[in-house]
Amino acid sequence: MDPILLCTDLDRTLLPNGLQPESPGARELFSKLAAAPFVSLAYVSGRNLKLLAEAISSYNLPTPDFMIGDVGTTIYSNNNNGWEAVGEWQQLIAEDWQDVTAADLEAMLADIKELTLQEPEKQGPFKLSYFTPPDIDPEKLVAKVSRRLANCPARVSLIHSIDEVNNLGLFDLLPEGATKLHAVRFLIEKSGVLPTRTIYAGDSGNDMEVFRSEIKSILVANTAPEVQRMAMATSPTESTHLARGGFLGMNGNYAAGILEGLTHYLPETIPLFAQIAEKD
Repeated sequence: MDPILLCTDLDRTLLPNGLQPESPGARELFSKLAAAPFVSLAYVSGRNLKLLAEAISSYNLPTPDFMIGDVGTTIYSNNNNGWEAVGEWQQLIAEDWQDVTAADLEAMLADIKELTLQEPEKQGPFKLSYFTPPDIDPEKLVAKVSRRLANCPARVSLIHSIDEVNNLGLFDLLPEGATKLHAVRFLIEKSGVLPTRTIYAGDSGNDMEVFRSEIKSILVANTAPEVQRMAMATSPTESTHLARGGFLGMNGNYAAGILEGLTHYLPETIPLFAQIAEKD
């Protein structure tokens, strides 16, 4: 089997911490697939390193080869002695902010009433994160912040998403080249895995750039209807799969949706599940 790079968001994608039920055994089956020697696994999340490690432990997830954290602004590789930050990535994205700091950006946006600064542990050197009302118009907010930053020399990406469990909007300012999409493309180049053998799974607004790209993407079935509509309306149909359920009798939520999407794009992986079942 040719190498596969399997990249997945965590919260409400692989982690069953949304409002919908998880298929029994789906995460265990995912872990067995991830153990295959031809699979390189990457977690892609808004979480920082500490919270990534907590998720792996709390949900008994397989240890990945790579972790993309802080909405794409950090990348860690597994060197068997712990997690090592990829310095090349940090140097690359730093160029976008041109010595402008997150504190500088915060000061420029201080009087925008729709923005509430997130906790200090959710901030980073290249990530400034806010809460917003859940019913805010994302396009109007992006336009308002863009106008405020018009004279700022930093090149900034503005990412809005929804935390449906806590009924909050999330708004991140990142270096222009440091989104999840850019980080996944960086991993593709560094891993040597063919882009056509790279699969991405997500459920959120901060995954939207990947959904709209050439990368083969999966929306798990529990993805919020609004995100489903946006992604399917603007994404290349040949590179976006919305899990519907039915694969191995599972419901398509969370890990079940990731497995369904993987076999959709790479049907040669289907016999692997029969082999796993025989071993059990």
